[in-house]
Amino acid sequence: MPRPVILPGARDVRGRLDEASANGSEPDAAVVACPPHPEQGGSRSDPRLRAVADALGERGVDCLRFDYGPWDEGVGERADARDAVAWATERYDAVGLFGYSFGASVAVLAAADLDLRALSALAPTARLAPDLDAVAALDRIDCPAQVIVGERDDTVDWEPVAERAAELGHAVERLPADHFFVGRHDRVGELAAAFLASELRETS
Repeated sequence: MPRPVILPGARDVRGRLDEASANGSEPDAAVVACPPHPEQGGSRSDPRLRAVADALGERGVDCLRFDYGPWDEGVGERADARDAVAWATERYDAVGLFGYSFGASVAVLAAADLDLRALSALAPTARLAPDLDAVAALDRIDCPAQVIVGERDDTVDWEPVAERAAELGHAVERLPADHFFVGRHDRVGELAAAFLASELRETS
């Protein structure tokens, strides 16, 4: 069952921890999930985040879904993701990061400065601001990464992210879907969770 979490840091950031049961033992791995754009209704309750959390739970991996603090043009939101990872790192042996849309770019930007076991980005956009370049951040990521995109997505500029990820040898999954992955939430959840759980278990 999810339980509320108040995250450390200077901003008011709250989340819900979806706790898994792995054969009756305490999970040793967790994924932090970054929601889409908060100014456009994005929250930890996003159905794509829930699908990933559910699929992770089936694999014995906890998932921390959180809401950003006050809107800060992507800068504060990246700090929120870092704080969420710090919270998880204190409690788990292996921590991964996931994000959708705006949250996918936040996750990529945060991962460039973090010690993670795995990263999965669903429908990331190439740039949140002039100095928040997700494509450039990929070059600084040390962990295995996955990028999932919808080939009919005309909402965000995802192509540069997918192309650079492929050039760097990361996993790129292309689905016949739009930006919202209508009718494909379960498929998205399975793809992201399978990748994240495999990488977390392999290195834990």
